[in-house]
Amino acid sequence: MQSKSIPKFLLAFAALSVFSVRIAASPMEDSVSLRKIAETFVARQVAELPGQTTATVGMVDTRLRLPKCANAEGFLPPGIRLWGNATIGIRCQQPSPWTIYIPVTIKVTAPVITTAKPLPQGHVLTHADVVAQPGDLTQLPPGVIADVEQVIGKSLASGVPAGQALRAELLRSPQAIKTGQAVRIVAQGGAFQVSAEGKALNNASTGQSISVRTSGGKVISGVVKADGSVEVAF
Repeated sequence: MQSKSIPKFLLAFAALSVFSVRIAASPMEDSVSLRKIAETFVARQVAELPGQTTATVGMVDTRLRLPKCANAEGFLPPGIRLWGNATIGIRCQQPSPWTIYIPVTIKVTAPVITTAKPLPQGHVLTHADVVAQPGDLTQLPPGVIADVEQVIGKSLASGVPAGQALRAELLRSPQAIKTGQAVRIVAQGGAFQVSAEGKALNNASTGQSISVRTSGGKVISGVVKADGSVEVAF
Protein backbone atom coordinates (compact mmCIF):
# COMPACT_ATOMS: atom_id res chain seq x y z
CA MET A 1 0.00 0.00 0.00
CA GLN A 2 1.50 3.27 -1.11
CA SER A 3 1.51 6.27 1.26
CA LYS A 4 0.07 9.47 -0.10
CA SER A 5 2.50 12.38 -0.17
CA ILE A 6 1.45 15.88 0.94
CA PRO A 7 1.09 18.17 -2.06
CA LYS A 8 3.98 20.60 -2.41
CA PHE A 9 1.72 23.65 -2.58
CA LEU A 10 0.30 22.74 0.86
CA LEU A 11 3.82 22.54 2.30
CA ALA A 12 4.67 25.92 0.79
CA PHE A 13 1.46 27.45 2.16
CA ALA A 14 2.19 26.07 5.63
CA ALA A 15 5.74 27.47 5.59
CA LEU A 16 4.48 30.88 4.44
CA SER A 17 1.86 30.88 7.20
CA VAL A 18 4.50 30.16 9.85
CA PHE A 19 6.70 32.95 8.43
CA SER A 20 3.80 35.41 8.48
CA VAL A 21 3.00 34.55 12.08
CA ARG A 22 6.63 35.16 13.07
CA ILE A 23 6.65 38.55 11.29
CA ALA A 24 3.41 39.57 12.93
CA ALA A 25 4.74 38.54 16.31
CA SER A 26 7.95 40.60 15.98
CA PRO A 27 7.97 43.60 18.34
CA MET A 28 7.47 46.95 16.61
CA GLU A 29 8.35 50.51 17.55
CA ASP A 30 5.50 52.68 18.77
CA SER A 31 5.05 56.36 17.94
CA VAL A 32 5.11 57.47 21.59
CA SER A 33 8.56 55.96 22.22
CA LEU A 34 9.95 57.43 19.00
CA ARG A 35 8.66 60.87 19.91
CA LYS A 36 10.31 60.63 23.34
CA ILE A 37 13.62 59.81 21.66
CA ALA A 38 13.19 62.90 19.48
CA GLU A 39 12.28 65.14 22.43
CA THR A 40 15.29 63.97 24.44
CA PHE A 41 17.63 64.56 21.51
CA VAL A 42 16.27 68.05 20.81
CA ALA A 43 16.38 69.09 24.48
CA ARG A 44 20.04 68.14 24.64
CA GLN A 45 20.87 70.02 21.43
CA VAL A 46 19.20 73.32 22.40
CA ALA A 47 20.39 73.41 26.00
CA GLU A 48 23.16 75.91 25.20
CA LEU A 49 21.06 78.33 23.16
CA PRO A 50 20.65 81.86 24.59
CA GLY A 51 17.41 83.03 26.19
CA GLN A 52 14.36 80.91 26.95
CA THR A 53 14.03 78.04 24.52
CA THR A 54 10.83 76.25 23.56
CA ALA A 55 11.02 73.13 21.41
CA THR A 56 7.95 71.51 19.86
CA VAL A 57 8.46 68.08 18.31
CA GLY A 58 5.99 67.09 15.60
CA MET A 59 3.90 63.90 15.66
CA VAL A 60 5.26 60.58 14.44
CA ASP A 61 3.16 58.87 11.76
CA THR A 62 1.26 56.11 13.60
CA ARG A 63 1.02 54.10 10.37
CA LEU A 64 4.74 53.40 10.40
CA ARG A 65 5.66 49.75 10.97
CA LEU A 66 9.25 49.77 12.20
CA PRO A 67 11.01 46.80 13.84
CA LYS A 68 11.91 47.35 17.49
CA CYS A 69 15.36 48.88 17.87
CA ALA A 70 17.55 48.63 20.95
CA ASN A 71 19.80 51.56 19.94
CA ALA A 72 17.58 54.06 18.12
CA GLU A 73 19.17 57.51 18.19
CA GLY A 74 18.36 61.04 17.10
CA PHE A 75 20.57 62.96 14.65
CA LEU A 76 20.69 66.21 12.72
CA PRO A 77 20.54 65.80 8.92
CA PRO A 78 23.42 67.49 7.05
CA GLY A 79 23.00 71.25 6.77
CA ILE A 80 20.16 71.41 9.30
CA ARG A 81 20.29 73.81 12.27
CA LEU A 82 17.88 73.59 15.19
CA TRP A 83 16.54 77.10 14.73
CA GLY A 84 12.97 78.02 13.80
CA ASN A 85 11.34 75.33 11.66
CA ALA A 86 13.70 72.39 11.31
CA THR A 87 13.83 68.61 10.90
CA ILE A 88 15.60 65.93 12.90
CA GLY A 89 16.07 62.25 12.16
CA ILE A 90 15.87 59.04 14.17
CA ARG A 91 17.78 56.02 12.93
CA CYS A 92 18.39 52.40 13.83
CA GLN A 93 21.44 50.37 12.88
CA GLN A 94 20.61 46.94 14.30
CA PRO A 95 18.96 44.53 13.81
CA SER A 96 16.97 46.07 10.93
CA PRO A 97 18.27 49.46 9.74
CA TRP A 98 15.67 52.21 9.30
CA THR A 99 15.50 56.01 9.37
CA ILE A 100 12.63 58.44 9.88
CA TYR A 101 12.40 62.24 9.94
CA ILE A 102 10.33 64.40 12.30
CA PRO A 103 9.55 68.16 12.08
CA VAL A 104 10.64 70.37 14.97
CA THR A 105 9.87 74.01 15.82
CA ILE A 106 12.37 75.93 17.96
CA LYS A 107 11.62 79.30 19.54
CA VAL A 108 14.25 81.30 21.41
CA THR A 109 12.83 84.18 23.43
CA ALA A 110 15.26 86.83 24.70
CA PRO A 111 15.28 90.59 25.37
CA VAL A 112 15.81 92.63 22.21
CA ILE A 113 16.51 96.37 22.09
CA THR A 114 13.83 98.10 20.00
CA THR A 115 12.99 101.74 19.26
CA ALA A 116 10.38 103.32 21.53
CA LYS A 117 9.27 105.78 18.83
CA PRO A 118 9.99 106.66 15.20
CA LEU A 119 13.50 108.09 14.86
CA PRO A 120 15.18 109.92 11.95
CA GLN A 121 18.46 109.15 10.23
CA GLY A 122 21.47 110.47 12.15
CA HIS A 123 19.63 110.57 15.49
CA VAL A 124 21.94 109.88 18.44
CA LEU A 125 20.31 107.29 20.66
CA THR A 126 19.56 107.87 24.35
CA HIS A 127 17.87 105.69 26.95
CA ALA A 128 14.56 107.44 26.21
CA ASP A 129 14.69 106.26 22.59
CA VAL A 130 14.86 102.52 23.20
CA VAL A 131 13.18 99.77 25.19
CA ALA A 132 13.96 96.10 25.84
CA GLN A 133 11.24 93.83 24.47
CA PRO A 134 11.04 90.02 24.47
CA GLY A 135 11.43 88.67 20.96
CA ASP A 136 11.75 85.33 19.20
CA LEU A 137 15.33 85.37 17.92
CA THR A 138 14.54 82.68 15.35
CA GLN A 139 12.15 85.06 13.61
CA LEU A 140 14.41 88.13 13.71
CA PRO A 141 17.32 89.06 11.43
CA PRO A 142 20.83 88.13 12.61
CA GLY A 143 22.71 90.73 14.64
CA VAL A 144 19.87 92.06 16.79
CA ILE A 145 21.19 93.73 19.95
CA ALA A 146 20.27 92.59 23.47
CA ASP A 147 22.37 94.99 25.55
CA VAL A 148 21.07 98.57 25.74
CA GLU A 149 24.55 99.95 26.46
CA GLN A 150 25.66 98.84 23.00
CA VAL A 151 23.31 101.34 21.35
CA ILE A 152 23.42 104.40 23.63
CA GLY A 153 25.44 107.24 22.11
CA LYS A 154 25.42 105.76 18.60
CA SER A 155 23.64 107.34 15.65
CA LEU A 156 21.20 105.76 13.22
CA ALA A 157 22.38 105.01 9.69
CA SER A 158 18.75 105.36 8.48
CA GLY A 159 15.37 106.35 9.83
CA VAL A 160 13.52 103.62 11.74
CA PRO A 161 9.89 103.15 12.86
CA ALA A 162 8.73 102.52 16.43
CA GLY A 163 9.26 98.93 17.55
CA GLN A 164 12.20 98.34 15.18
CA ALA A 165 14.68 95.77 16.54
CA LEU A 166 18.09 97.42 16.41
CA ARG A 167 20.93 95.65 14.63
CA ALA A 168 24.61 96.48 14.47
CA GLU A 169 24.44 97.54 10.80
CA LEU A 170 21.80 100.18 11.64
CA LEU A 171 24.15 101.97 14.04
CA ARG A 172 27.12 104.26 13.61
CA SER A 173 29.70 104.94 16.30
CA PRO A 174 30.16 108.59 17.32
CA GLN A 175 32.91 110.41 15.50
CA ALA A 176 36.14 110.01 17.40
CA ILE A 177 38.03 112.44 15.15
CA LYS A 178 36.75 115.41 13.16
CA THR A 179 38.18 117.10 10.08
CA GLY A 180 40.98 119.53 10.98
CA GLN A 181 41.54 118.03 14.42
CA ALA A 182 45.11 117.56 15.62
CA VAL A 183 45.85 113.85 16.10
CA ARG A 184 48.69 111.69 17.28
CA ILE A 185 50.03 109.32 14.62
CA VAL A 186 51.47 106.04 15.86
CA ALA A 187 53.55 104.03 13.40
CA GLN A 188 53.95 100.35 14.22
CA GLY A 189 56.59 98.14 12.61
CA GLY A 190 57.95 94.98 14.17
CA ALA A 191 59.58 95.83 17.50
CA PHE A 192 59.60 99.61 17.04
CA GLN A 193 56.96 102.32 17.50
CA VAL A 194 57.20 105.92 16.35
CA SER A 195 54.73 108.70 17.09
CA ALA A 196 54.22 112.09 15.45
CA GLU A 197 51.62 114.83 15.17
CA GLY A 198 49.28 115.37 12.24
CA LYS A 199 45.98 116.90 11.15
CA ALA A 200 42.87 114.88 10.27
CA LEU A 201 41.57 115.33 6.72
CA ASN A 202 38.17 113.66 7.31
CA ASN A 203 35.76 112.64 10.05
CA ALA A 204 36.12 109.09 11.36
CA SER A 205 34.90 106.85 14.14
CA THR A 206 36.84 104.27 16.13
CA GLY A 207 37.94 101.45 13.84
CA GLN A 208 37.46 103.46 10.64
CA SER A 209 40.09 104.53 8.15
CA ILE A 210 41.24 108.15 8.18
CA SER A 211 43.61 110.33 6.15
CA VAL A 212 46.09 112.49 8.06
CA ARG A 213 48.50 115.18 6.90
CA THR A 214 51.80 115.06 8.74
CA SER A 215 53.72 118.14 9.86
CA GLY A 216 55.98 117.60 6.86
CA GLY A 217 53.02 117.81 4.45
CA LYS A 218 52.79 114.11 3.60
CA VAL A 219 49.30 112.50 3.52
CA ILE A 220 49.07 109.05 5.06
CA SER A 221 46.20 106.70 5.94
CA GLY A 222 45.62 104.91 9.22
CA VAL A 223 42.97 103.47 11.52
CA VAL A 224 41.39 105.35 14.40
CA LYS A 225 42.05 103.64 17.74
CA ALA A 226 39.90 103.77 20.88
CA ASP A 227 42.21 106.34 22.51
CA GLY A 228 41.79 108.75 19.57
CA SER A 229 45.20 108.10 18.02
CA VAL A 230 45.73 107.03 14.40
CA GLU A 231 47.64 103.82 13.87
CA VAL A 232 49.70 103.39 10.71
CA ALA A 233 51.16 99.97 9.96
CA PHE A 234 54.49 99.50 8.21
